[in-house]
Amino acid sequence: MEHPLGLAPGKIIAVHLNYRSRAAERGRTPAVPSYFLKPASSLSWSGRPVVRPAGCELLAFEGEIAIIIGARAHRVPRHRALGHVAGYTAANDFGVYDFKHADLGSNLRAKGQDGYTPVGPAILETADPSGLWLRTYVNGELAQEACTDELLFGFDLLIADLSRLMTLEPGDIILAGTPAGSTVVRPGDVVEVELEGAGRLRNQVVADSRDLGDFGVQPRVTDEVRAAAYGSAPVPGSAPAVAGPDPATGPAPATDSAPGPGSSPADGEGGPAGLDEPTLAALRSVSTATLSSQLRKRGIDHHFIEGVRPARPDLRMVGVARTLRYLPLREDVFEEIGGGMNAQKRTVEEIRPGEVLVIEARGERGAGTLGDILALRALRRGAAGVVTDGGLRDSPSFAGLELPAYFAVAHAAVLGRRHVPMDSQIPVACGGVLVMPGDVLVGDAEGVVVIPPRLAAEVARDAARQEAEERFIYERVDEGASVDGLYPMNRGWREAYEERERAR
Repeated sequence: MEHPLGLAPGKIIAVHLNYRSRAAERGRTPAVPSYFLKPASSLSWSGRPVVRPAGCELLAFEGEIAIIIGARAHRVPRHRALGHVAGYTAANDFGVYDFKHADLGSNLRAKGQDGYTPVGPAILETADPSGLWLRTYVNGELAQEACTDELLFGFDLLIADLSRLMTLEPGDIILAGTPAGSTVVRPGDVVEVELEGAGRLRNQVVADSRDLGDFGVQPRVTDEVRAAAYGSAPVPGSAPAVAGPDPATGPAPATDSAPGPGSSPADGEGGPAGLDEPTLAALRSVSTATLSSQLRKRGIDHHFIEGVRPARPDLRMVGVARTLRYLPLREDVFEEIGGGMNAQKRTVEEIRPGEVLVIEARGERGAGTLGDILALRALRRGAAGVVTDGGLRDSPSFAGLELPAYFAVAHAAVLGRRHVPMDSQIPVACGGVLVMPGDVLVGDAEGVVVIPPRLAAEVARDAARQEAEERFIYERVDEGASVDGLYPMNRGWREAYEERERAR
C-alpha cells in the first residue's frame, strides 16, 4: 500500500540521543550524534495498528520529528543543509525491547519490524525548525513534550554530518530523536504524536496472536532492559528504577556525563544544568579554589580555565557547557560561512536555560569573540554565563548585564578580524582545558573550573565539607591558636570540630 503522503524513503535514519531531557534520562550526553537504520518496510501511517509480537512485553513508543529530504544532499555544508529539506512531520519510532539483545546498536529486530515507523499525517513545509513543538499522548494523557530548541544537534547539523559520508536522496527520512517520557505501552493503548501545526499521528497497539516459532532469536528481558524500556516511569511491581545504559547502544562513550548534570531545567528536577538542589546550593557557595582541590584529589589536574578574568567579579556562575569553536581566519571561508546567521549566532539562539556558552578562540587576543547584543540575547534565553579565551567586545556594557562573563582581553574589533565561527556542541579547548558539551562549569571572582558531570554531586558535597572544616580552622587561628596540629587537623582538633558539628 502507498503511504498517504506519497512517502517512499530509500532509507530511514534514526538518531540515538538528541534531546537533552532524554540524555539526562539515559544518563549520558553525547558529544556527537550517532545513528541507526530502520528498513523502509517499517514505514506506516496514522490509523494503522502497531503489532506487539507474541511472547513480548516491552513495546515502547518514541515520539519524534521526521525530517523529509527534498533534494539530493552530498557533502552539504551546515549553513546550506536546510535547503535540502522538503518538510517536517510527526513520527513514532516504536521498538520492542525484548529483542534489543539480538542486534545491539543496530536495533534491526527491535525497531525494524513492519509498521514500527508511522509517519504523518501532514507535512510542514515552511516551518522554522528551531521552534517546533512535539507532544506525545497515550490514551489521551500527555506523555512527552519538548521544543526543538532543546536539541543537542540541530537538523542542519544532522544533514551536514550524514551527507559527509553518504548521499541523502529525495524522500529519505531522518528521525531526529525523542525527548524524555518514552515508556512501555500495551495492547489496546492508543499513542498519538503531534507536531504542532501538522496534526496528530494516531496508532493503536495490538497483540499478535501468531506464534514466533522455535527457531531464531527469542524474546529476552532482564531487569536492566525492563528499566530502560520504562524510562523515567515506574516499572510495575518494583521500586522506581534508575535508568542505566541503553541496551540498544551499549555503554556510553567516556564523556563524563551523568544523569542530572548536563541537562537543562526542562530535562528534569533541579536548577541550572539539571543539578539537584543540594548540589546546586553547594556549587554556588564554595570557592573555585576548594573545587580545584577536590578535583585534584580525584586525579583531574587540568580543570582551571587559565588566562580569563570576570567582567563582574560580584557574580557567581554555575551551569552546563554549550560549546562553540572558532578557527583561524581564512577570508574565502569567512565570506562563505562567516556572515549572516553564522555558527556564533545559531549557537546563541540554541542556548537553553542554565547553559554556559564556552568559546574556543585559541587564546587569540586580536579580536572580540562576543559583543553585548549577543550576550544580552543569551541572557534573555536563560544563559548562566559566557566563557571565552579570546577578546570580549563592548566590554564596558557587560558591567550592566546580570550575566557572568569571563574573557582574556577587551577588544573592540569584530570576530571576523581573526576568526571564522565554525561549529558548536563539540569538544573544545578553552584556556588550556578540554571542555565537553554538558560539562559543569563554576565561576567566581578567581576564575572558572570545569567539573565532569559524573563527579559534580560528590565534588560539591566534599567541597562544602572542606570549607566547613576550613572555617573552623580559620576561627581557631583568629582566636590565637597555632597552626601546628590544627592545619591540617590532628586527632584532637578533629574531635573538637566533630563535637561542635554534632552540637549544631
